[in-house]
Amino acid sequence: MTAQTQPAADAADALQEAPSPSCVMSFNATDATGAGGVAGDVATIAAMGAHGLPITTSIVMRDTAEVFDFHALDPDVIAEQARCVLEDITIAAWKVGFLGSAEGVGAVAEILSDYPDVPLVAYMPSLSWLDEDQQQSYADAFRELVLPQTEVLVGSHQTLTDFLLPDWEADRPASPREIAVAAAEHGANFVLVTGVLMTTSKNPEQFLDNVLASAQGAITGEKFERFEASFNGAGDTLSASLAALLATGSELQNAVGESLAFLDQSLDAGFRPGMGNVVPDRFFWALAPGEEEDGGAEGDGADTDTPGTRHIH
Repeated sequence: MTAQTQPAADAADALQEAPSPSCVMSFNATDATGAGGVAGDVATIAAMGAHGLPITTSIVMRDTAEVFDFHALDPDVIAEQARCVLEDITIAAWKVGFLGSAEGVGAVAEILSDYPDVPLVAYMPSLSWLDEDQQQSYADAFRELVLPQTEVLVGSHQTLTDFLLPDWEADRPASPREIAVAAAEHGANFVLVTGVLMTTSKNPEQFLDNVLASAQGAITGEKFERFEASFNGAGDTLSASLAALLATGSELQNAVGESLAFLDQSLDAGFRPGMGNVVPDRFFWALAPGEEEDGGAEGDGADTDTPGTRHIH
């Protein structure tokens, strides 16, 4: 071996021996807009420094404004995708999104049950675009089969209330703790409830609270200012970032705080690629120094924005 080839060989050996990033398997639908689904999960997980393993559960036809149709994949196809990867790669966390059908829920739950020590972050999206029977069968299967294996259930305040407390009739909204109690009855350890509407006497503007809670009470959280823009993929971004952080060994409370901060900044840098809703920018941090300032001006006032102002491109 010559002196010239030795450094190249050493570099190749070092590359082969470099530790791989933590791997997160995501079960989710496709979303061709890239806002959510497996595309959004992979982008988020990569942004958090982990490696995403996307398992497609259904094909959703949508644009940035609405869902038009969907096709659930055969449960055996879902399972085969996952089993092939799991026989080869060690995973450190799960992210579960929309699983397509009650049968898809069953197929995924069976796989999850074979790895009880791997933390599961389950996201419950709004399924208002499904017909009533589909919503009911999906929710029933998810409660029975996925929640008992869930470390953290993520969802909006309204969606989780409808999912876990469908008979809620009190004059006030259910608290995050009450939602967590209902989730715990099905086996979930924690809930991360987003979009909890709140007001303060000192400031009449509305805020949205985001709260991690267990059956014992609220644990931690972060409030966001309420604003007018509508987003696609916010829930997938939050749940995928949380799964990635747990995969890398972060403690739960710290992981929730970091994932909420990541979501806030992703929404702050959000962009509108079409005529519908805004898409989170998971790679806001990758802008070159000064690039954000240069690109933010659209004629006036770019240098007079107050801290925390949201810029929707």
